[in-house]
Amino acid sequence: MDFLAPTTWAEALAAKAEHPDALPVAGGTDVMVEINFDHRRPPALLDLTRVPELREWAPDGGRIRLGAGVTYSRVITELGATLPGLAMAARTVGSPQIRNRGTVGGNLGAASPAGDSHPALLAADADVEVASVRGTRTIPVAEFFTGVKRNALAPDELIAAVRITPPAGPQQFCKIGTRNAMVIAVSAFGIALHPDRRAVGTGIGSAAPTPRRATAAAEFLAGELEAGGLWESRGELPEGLAVEFGRRVRDAAAPIDDVRGTAAYRLHTLSVMARRAATWAWTDYRSAA
Repeated sequence: MDFLAPTTWAEALAAKAEHPDALPVAGGTDVMVEINFDHRRPPALLDLTRVPELREWAPDGGRIRLGAGVTYSRVITELGATLPGLAMAARTVGSPQIRNRGTVGGNLGAASPAGDSHPALLAADADVEVASVRGTRTIPVAEFFTGVKRNALAPDELIAAVRITPPAGPQQFCKIGTRNAMVIAVSAFGIALHPDRRAVGTGIGSAAPTPRRATAAAEFLAGELEAGGLWESRGELPEGLAVEFGRRVRDAAAPIDDVRGTAAYRLHTLSVMARRAATWAWTDYRSAA
């Protein structure tokens, strides 16, 4: 197995172009597990930890451009107030050691249905910036996941950054697993309120072949809030509305039975988490008046 260690972004793109079958590695929290268990034997590893450009984040035209090499720990400590949904998700990732190594870009590259950052990125309408020696393009995160652990990257492309608009309203993230810490999600759910455009963002994790949005549920909740004048009045969220939202989120999922949980359990937990997350987010919205 060859080991490629570029020290600049240009070198990284050139290496990927020359070795399109090289597997990128940043924190290694997914890749090294697969290699150690002999689940994957790539012909080459492309180490991106020496590329400083990937470890940077900055405001960019009203959005945050989050370099693919920014760790979960930094998201929590440096962006907790700016990107609260993503920070909530980051806090649930593994142990402190994993959060110190794992990156949002690496999570996207692995494209696992159970990736913890994915529901928050979906709810926030994030975009994924990818690049190659041919140029740079932007992929809406909802179009980035193409199958189980598959993504929309071309063979010569690398993830450069994620672009996220700081929220105009509250965000929430929920995750359930087989224990309280260092656990792969049985199911996960993210929600973002966008009062500036009277919209609701959603993200479902670990309950379908790919991370996905609950589009119909989001449109239903946003429409009911509009019809009831609740966006303006910030009145109490009716319990029945939250329950129905949870049901519609459940209906958007397509889970399977596996060693972590049954499909039926995943559907039930999604319904409960969506109801609770919507209630918590709306309570935060009301208290910010």
